[in-house]
Amino acid sequence: MKILFVASECAPIAKVGGLADVIGALPKALKKLGADVSVLIPFYESITLKREDLKLVLEERKIQFNGGLEDFNLWQTFIPKSKVPLLLVENKKYFQGNVYVEADASAGGSEEEAKRFLFFSATTAEIAKILKFDILHCHDWHTAIIPFLLKKEGTKIKTLLTIHNLQYQGIYSFSVFNRLLNTEFREDVNCLKEGILNADFINTVSPNYAKEILTPEYGYGLEKFLGQRKNNLAGILNGLDTEEFNPKTDKNLETNYSLEDIEKKEKNKIYLQKKYFKEADLNIPVLGIVSRLADQKGIDLIKEIFPDLMKENIQFILLGTGIKEYEIFFEKKKKEFPQKFWAKIGFDDNLARKIYAGADIFLMPSLFEPCGLGQLISMRYGTVPVVRRTGGLKDTVLPATLNGNRTGFVFEKYSVKELIKTIRKSLTFYKNKKIWRKIQINGMKQDFSWEKSAKKYLSIYKKLKK
Repeated sequence: MKILFVASECAPIAKVGGLADVIGALPKALKKLGADVSVLIPFYESITLKREDLKLVLEERKIQFNGGLEDFNLWQTFIPKSKVPLLLVENKKYFQGNVYVEADASAGGSEEEAKRFLFFSATTAEIAKILKFDILHCHDWHTAIIPFLLKKEGTKIKTLLTIHNLQYQGIYSFSVFNRLLNTEFREDVNCLKEGILNADFINTVSPNYAKEILTPEYGYGLEKFLGQRKNNLAGILNGLDTEEFNPKTDKNLETNYSLEDIEKKEKNKIYLQKKYFKEADLNIPVLGIVSRLADQKGIDLIKEIFPDLMKENIQFILLGTGIKEYEIFFEKKKKEFPQKFWAKIGFDDNLARKIYAGADIFLMPSLFEPCGLGQLISMRYGTVPVVRRTGGLKDTVLPATLNGNRTGFVFEKYSVKELIKTIRKSLTFYKNKKIWRKIQINGMKQDFSWEKSAKKYLSIYKKLKK
């Protein structure tokens, strides 16, 4: 049984968000269970790989696209630190620049974006037939049209569609779509909707999110179609690459530590304080955010409570990129409160790890969260999360009790009032070092490795192949 993961990004080769982490880690866990699995992504211009690490698999193959014939090459390397083959589709015209056309990774609906991901989907269908894959595991809207294309061609390749974020759907005008793929749609095409209707099986990245998306509040207009497929819909919790994210071995940290010597975590906090706030004081709690700067991530709430946060005895560090309004706001506040707030606009994996290790509290007040990796990483590094009770956050963060049981701080209603109240609650708990240490240890003891989830995916593949 040959399985092909198809996605827009894969860590660490091409990474923008959490999707890349999943694509870079889940196949490795499946490989350890004996699965014959490969990964396919576009060969973006921004990808830097040595030619000697690449093997040419298919050369100057042609597909029908945009009213003519288009060439593509297929290269193979391996996901670093694994034996999982990573296939890259090369075409200079459609894969220029970085991973996404839109800065916040959303589906903007432009023709440039349509060409990029519809060309990728069309080449995937061709590659799957040539290399005789049995199952295509498609991820998010970028590849969701593939089940439709395979059915249209009458192939017997089975498909699984994983929804990482239902809000981004890939909607294009039918005239552009029909011209690019020689189809006969009579209304605008929603790639994710077509994937939901045509995939053999669908899953989300947490059990709670699978329930939420059947409702109008979280369904983003697709709840009716998901309801039609609910017998073929499941939620499987995302895991974490525990070898990659390990405070004991992480080379990005100033000082490594583990459950056995958790007190060494403080040295990472002192590093952050000295470098970004000039004052190192272990009694001042450090709050951290590593996130896309988008409304989905609750950044609108953070912006609103910012004046209240600055009145607290805290230091606050933020790393992220996204909506321009938020980027400008945080850059401005960084100059306004140099002793209490620091921000870097952009992506910096080294700094992200330092924040996960050096912060005391990790903020993740999401409007919705299919699974979320930030809270999993923060707990792994002994940093206590403050989250909203939604999606995978509900599945993974358990509200701390007065005696320090469980793993974090959780609020229900998406509001400024609830968020600031919960942050203040966490700051009160922080003052009791004995209880705080207990919450930290509870988080570090959680098992978020991929093995359990990989077994569930393997079970789905086997059912599809019957």
